[in-house]
Amino acid sequence: MRANLILFCAFAALSGSATGAERPASEIDDMPILEIERLYSAPDLDGPSPGAVKISPDSSRVTFLRGKETDPLQMDLWEYNLADRKMRLLVDSTALVAGDEALSEEELARRERLRIVGQRGIVSYHFAPDGERLLFPLNGDLFLYDLGEGKTRQLTDTEAGETDPKFSSTGRYVSFIREQDLYVIDLESFEELRLTHDGGGLVRNGMAEFIAQEEMDRYTGYWWAPDDSAVAFIRVDESPVQVAERFEIYAENFEVYKQRYPATGTPNVMVRLGVITPGGKDLRWMDIGEDTDIYLARVHWFPDGNFLAVQRQSRDQQALDLLKVHARSGESRVLLTETSDTWINLHNELAFLRSQPRFIWSSERSGHAHLYLYDNDGELIRPLTSGNWDVADGARARSALLHVDEAGDRVFVTGTLDSPIERNIYEVSLSGDFEPRRVSDGSGWHKADFADSGDFYVDSFSNAGTPPQLSLHQADGSRIDFIEDNRLDESHPYHPYLETRPSIEFGTLEAGDGQALHFRMLKPANFDAGKRYPVVVYVYGGPMGQDVTNEWHTGFNEILARHGFIVFTLDNRGTGFRGTAFDAPLYRHMGKVEVEDQMVGVEHLKSLDFVDPERIGIWGWSYGGYMTLMSLFKQPDVFAAGVSGAPVTDWSLYDTHYTERYLGTPQDNPEGYEASGVFPYAQDLAAPLLLIHGMADDNVLFTNSTKLMKALQDEGRPFDVMTYPGSKHGLTRVPATGQHAYAHILRFFQQHLE
Repeated sequence: MRANLILFCAFAALSGSATGAERPASEIDDMPILEIERLYSAPDLDGPSPGAVKISPDSSRVTFLRGKETDPLQMDLWEYNLADRKMRLLVDSTALVAGDEALSEEELARRERLRIVGQRGIVSYHFAPDGERLLFPLNGDLFLYDLGEGKTRQLTDTEAGETDPKFSSTGRYVSFIREQDLYVIDLESFEELRLTHDGGGLVRNGMAEFIAQEEMDRYTGYWWAPDDSAVAFIRVDESPVQVAERFEIYAENFEVYKQRYPATGTPNVMVRLGVITPGGKDLRWMDIGEDTDIYLARVHWFPDGNFLAVQRQSRDQQALDLLKVHARSGESRVLLTETSDTWINLHNELAFLRSQPRFIWSSERSGHAHLYLYDNDGELIRPLTSGNWDVADGARARSALLHVDEAGDRVFVTGTLDSPIERNIYEVSLSGDFEPRRVSDGSGWHKADFADSGDFYVDSFSNAGTPPQLSLHQADGSRIDFIEDNRLDESHPYHPYLETRPSIEFGTLEAGDGQALHFRMLKPANFDAGKRYPVVVYVYGGPMGQDVTNEWHTGFNEILARHGFIVFTLDNRGTGFRGTAFDAPLYRHMGKVEVEDQMVGVEHLKSLDFVDPERIGIWGWSYGGYMTLMSLFKQPDVFAAGVSGAPVTDWSLYDTHYTERYLGTPQDNPEGYEASGVFPYAQDLAAPLLLIHGMADDNVLFTNSTKLMKALQDEGRPFDVMTYPGSKHGLTRVPATGQHAYAHILRFFQQHLE
């Protein structure tokens, strides 16, 4: 099968010299070696890479978090001031808290869900509505930074720890969660008031439950009314959820956790939606329907503060209702309903207009994610976007709806109109008077944050040959200034390894149903087309798990390529952001079309003269670990070795919202669960297997791996195991365990593929 290819000649123009692929092997051998340890050491290999970028409400500054040069995981708060166009440190996290931080189990779990485990210091912050103060948590307490005075005030000092802090809509209050209850601090008197009183044990007030955080991209459980008159909050009762006794095994001891884990087909939490005043009075419960077996996915306030917009998803996830709920009476009605024969993907694209009673809403009803304009009574006015592309960001919890400029008749969005492996910024018409116009410049991956005024935005950009950059732009896309150009000059941390960087190749293949499958290939810098190379297929392959993107990447796969392996990644059907037809084939039977598509990639590899078909390995983590097992078991003659990290092995062991979205319940689809698990095929394992799992994993429970160990032992199949005491699902993000795991994987592939 012939592939369509795009070759990236990495840095030829930037460095003024030949790429690694063009240099003699003898020269490359004399250059500095990029080792695994360097991925975790200082300064950050990617260069200064600002995160959590925000524009102040008064449009006077751009703020962001950045790791210390001496410790990339220790985050400080910085600003770029628009008045003098200078960057400066606002808050040094170590000046406020020296030494190790004492974080609650709740906060550690929250960071695991947010995929920021390992980060320290200031990991999140919020602007006051007037733009004059910043609020952030640190070491379990809350701090208030005054931009005018340049001083920090500590708001709380407790052993319990505070999470999810926010300013109220007008800025009079600071709110937060402590010991599963909702609190506020009146910033006029600095008086602290407890709003809810029954939190603790199985009851959580104002908090996002496990399912909401891990699978619904909702990390909060409360929302302020526009005028500060009330707070809407979710009350979660975990009592119906089954208890999973989970052993967290550490180096010198173990702990038994009776975790409320909602395994597929079992009861979920019970949720109620309440509204309470900031004085803790007049608690009212909202009518969100008679069916309690639902998901409360999203909550917003209408601009008038009289109504709530509540997204209610059915248990089977084939229906999503937008409710309009009266905040005082609690009465509700359905404004609109989205339905699907497979599943509804949740989204964050809901915005109310200011000048007229209308809102913008996202739907996949056309087969792609597009925006629609409705009036506030739920009547459709017109589609705003259409066609064979998606209005999509691709990052957890980010909205692709960037800004609404009502006066200018335009809406700014992130989407895939130019390429599904890129993200660009587009201007679309609110009235339908013009076609989408691309605003962003440069092929690659753009993430935009707009000023409230809409006059300008900040663009976080990278591509395969450009490390992350941060720049300031007019609304029409013209650049005002670089905030961080991150130039790959001699001072850049990556510069010593530039000449030996693997070449990067993008291309497409064809799935069995004719759909395009995008792939990325890394080749060693001293690549010789006359040689035959071992290949490592890196796979994720799960829903909404796009890996083949035109972004800057440094990581373990680059290490593999630098050690002489070709690294190949293909996005199979189901990996998202390509429309419903691309995702639907895996419905009710996972691990089938995904493996078939990966085999299309393998057949392409075998057709290449420089690939040794007898030395093809595969590895992945989480869903990628599952895909590794399914590929090894179902295709025993294809792969010479495989590494499975933290895999799901039996989908009945995984959680409700994720698993039932694709498979239904074990009760209504027992055949699909049986066929989607690894155990019907485990007896066919023929290649060396390395199984890796954290022994305190609370996401993909360690039981998945112990069950597989027993099954393979019963079948008499040899395999290797590496377990990590006390480590959770994101163990590779933690320097010590990450370095060890990657070094072990490298040795395994060197042993079996070289």
